[in-house]
Order: sequence, then structure tokens, then C-alpha cells
Amino acid sequence: MTDSPVVARALSFGAVADTYDRYRPPPPGEAVDWVLPTNAVEVLDLGAGTGAVTRLLRERVPGKVVAAEPDARMRAVLVRRVPDVLTVGARAEALPFADDTFDAVAVSSAWHWMDRALTVPEAARVLRHGGRLGVLWNGPARDVEWVAELLGPSRERVGRANDHAKRHSFELPSDAQFTTPETIVITWSMPVTRDELVGLASTYSAVITRPAEERVEILRRVERLATAHAGFESGTTIQLPMRCRCWRATRS
Repeated sequence: MTDSPVVARALSFGAVADTYDRYRPPPPGEAVDWVLPTNAVEVLDLGAGTGAVTRLLRERVPGKVVAAEPDARMRAVLVRRVPDVLTVGARAEALPFADDTFDAVAVSSAWHWMDRALTVPEAARVLRHGGRLGVLWNGPARDVEWVAELLGPSRERVGRANDHAKRHSFELPSDAQFTTPETIVITWSMPVTRDELVGLASTYSAVITRPAEERVEILRRVERLATAHAGFESGTTIQLPMRCRCWRATRS
């Protein structure tokens, strides 16, 4: 991850850590259940952010859950929200854990910020044989026209679609110490108010990294469009279509 704009975007979320924690929804529980191996006792949440998936893992894992997050600002929220979980400042590319430590490594909405050439062997190293690497991407279903109008195309440049699709994919090199990945897509929805939709829009790196005046204008535009949406009336909510893409691969 040497391209400076990508680095800037990857490190942008800490600037809005509390807002991120408030408005970014966790993936559905069934997605976490799908990526976790049966009887997992020690699990690593890698690129844990403010702990949305950490909390789901803690509910499911009878042993130890460890959260690794490189950004101190995100980590501070995580520690406040999940004080009974071990939280470590660590990058995916250089994990401070011994070999064969975990039964599962989970990555939620962070895989595209990691250097995969370094992260894949690190994940294999800290996993026990038969352990599971699970990758989740959870977010609004931007192929739905009105969702794309509010949250999608206005922030994507023509010609960046292929790059976006490549980053939001999960592929392992042929020499990786993992089985062929399995994948599923889980569709779900969540109720949001107009203000919550604007808050969600403010948590994406393409907005966070814009100059202040542009951020204000983008969020005003989202608010105008949301206000005009037929489903929104004063004090009401609508169902925001969501999609969670899931991959899992077993350490061979």
C-alpha cells in the first residue's frame, strides 16, 4: 500500500472515530457465524476499527477474542466500547503474535486497506492448521438505484469502477496456505432516519478525505436527496438495503 492517496484514505477513519462507531452498522450475525469455524476458542479481529465485529465475536466465542487495530483513535473507541477484550495496536502485515495462536482470523470491511502479499502469509502463520480466515464486506446495496444516487456515483470517478471492484474482492495467491475460498452474499436491511443516512455517508473515506467545504456540500446533497425521498417523512425511517459479501478459507 504505497500509493499515498490510498494510504491517506486508509488512515482517515480515525478522524471521525466516534461518528464511525455510531453510524456504521455491524454485519449481520449470520455472516459472522458463517465465517467462524465450529468450536473456535481463540479468535483475532484484524483491522477491528471501533469493534463492531469484535462485539459479535465476543458473544460467540467462549474463549479469547483479540482485536488488532493500527489507528490509536479508532482503538480508543474500541477499548471504551469493549473493555473486556484484549486490544492491540498492530498492522495486518506484521502481527505481534506467535505462530499457531488462533482458530480464526476475521477481517471486516478492511481487507482492501491491507497489503495482501504480506497479510495472507501473516494470517496463515498465526492460524492453527484447520483454522479459518474470514473476510466480510458489509455496506449499503449501491446497485439499488436510489441508494446509488445518495451514496454512490457522485463520489466515484468514471474509470475508477474497476479499481473499486478489484479492491472489494478476495483472492488468494496460488501458493497461499489456504484452501480455495468459499463465498456467499447475505442481503439484509436496516431502518434509518434521514439524519442517520447523512451520518452514515459522512463515515466513508471518499468523504472524510475531501476538503471541508466539499464534505459539507456532499452531506448537504445527501440530506436534500433523502428529504425528497418518498419514504422519508418527519420523524420516520426507511429500510436501507444492505449487502454483506463473505469469504472464508481454511488454513491447510
